[in-house]
Amino acid sequence: MSSIDLQALIPNNVHLGENRQLQRALEHWQPAFLNWWDEMGPSDFKAKEVYLRTAVGVDASGWASYGYTPMPDYRWGIFLADKEEGRKIGFGDHMGEEVWQDVPGEYRSTFRRLIVTQGDTEPASVEQQRLLGHTAPSLYDLRNLFQVNVEEGRHLWAMVYLLHAHFGRDGREEAEELLMRHSGDADKPRILGTFNEPMDNWLSFFMFTYFTDRDGKFQLKSFAESAFDPLARTTRFMLTEEAHHMFVGETGVGRVIKRTLEVMKELDTDDQATLRKAGVIDLPTVQKFMNFWFTSSLDLFGSEASSNAANYFSNGIKGRPDEAKFADHVELETEMSIVVPNGQGGVKNETISTRNGMNEITRLEYVKDCNVGVTRWNMGIKRAGVDFELTLPSTRFRREVGVWAGNFTDPLGNPISAADFEAKKDQWLPTPADTAFVKSLMNRVTEPGKMAAWIAPPDRGINANPLEYEYVKL
Repeated sequence: MSSIDLQALIPNNVHLGENRQLQRALEHWQPAFLNWWDEMGPSDFKAKEVYLRTAVGVDASGWASYGYTPMPDYRWGIFLADKEEGRKIGFGDHMGEEVWQDVPGEYRSTFRRLIVTQGDTEPASVEQQRLLGHTAPSLYDLRNLFQVNVEEGRHLWAMVYLLHAHFGRDGREEAEELLMRHSGDADKPRILGTFNEPMDNWLSFFMFTYFTDRDGKFQLKSFAESAFDPLARTTRFMLTEEAHHMFVGETGVGRVIKRTLEVMKELDTDDQATLRKAGVIDLPTVQKFMNFWFTSSLDLFGSEASSNAANYFSNGIKGRPDEAKFADHVELETEMSIVVPNGQGGVKNETISTRNGMNEITRLEYVKDCNVGVTRWNMGIKRAGVDFELTLPSTRFRREVGVWAGNFTDPLGNPISAADFEAKKDQWLPTPADTAFVKSLMNRVTEPGKMAAWIAPPDRGINANPLEYEYVKL
């Protein structure tokens, strides 16, 4: 295992000190990053000590240490998974060749664009979540929010390192631009739409970390297959941190549901108005928020049929997640079927090349992965004896990217008219009144071990500590 130099101005395991030009460039970028964190990171908690984990190695076990750290003092840095000697390209037209340590000239612009797009999502989510600390339902949740935030900051560092190390002046300029765009900014928004959505309540935060960070997992797993070895090694390490973000989301939504079920049992009712008056989030509202964030995340995979995706695969730039599990790693003459609108209010099957369908293959794997947590949430509902089931909507529902963009369907994927969608959308998606109600519950709880009334406690604390531990020193 390669060791991390935590004493360096920029902690790293890439021997940064041996490349003075690169080191100076990154040290020049570092103050701009810290200024961005100061202005756009978690609001009003800069001096507070937070019980955070910090990477001290890059293997899967024992890679992190825990301790109190003010967030501005967090040891952000550059960590790549260990190099796999003899690694070969595992897919596409270059399959079987040696992986690349530098970017081939003909692929430079493509790699740069993909790295910038991935890098742009990391600070965007921090900006979306910057005010959530003021309404945290517990110190446990406040700490988890801050852990997610500092790790998104380190993921930004990971992409910025690649831009500086492999793309020269263009890369340095792109790295500066990553700090100039801001989530929801009218003039310079973030690149991807989901990362400009407002996030002013914790139910949205939990849905985002479950669904949108899961998209991040699949994008990172695709890059982990890349023929460009520094990118593959970077994203393999990022995946060790991404798992915690999805844990926060799954357990967070699960705790919301658990508390609602407790109150439903106490009051012997499933009446929405009664439950809301009792201060919990009713299950149909949970479903609406799930519909919104799941479908928003679906668009992040791109169009169902994509010549860009085909080129990424054929050129070794971006593979399928867990490429080894597929039988054919070249897919030169294979085909697949997708469902598309038929232009007459119905659907039809369309055959496309498998290479053109890489986005859809990854999206369908993502949907299966999302369903694992939904199944667990439903098991809790069933154990409580409640006749309600959460379901993921169709991948055709509320799409703004791909073949279904501009086509209206119900959550089951059945085509409907624009008028029908407009008439029924309040049954399927959060209304302003729904969001206002959820926001009304967001009262901050700061006593160690205590929880807001709308969410159940977690099953256990962090790093074997009790729930009553002072996870943030306020």
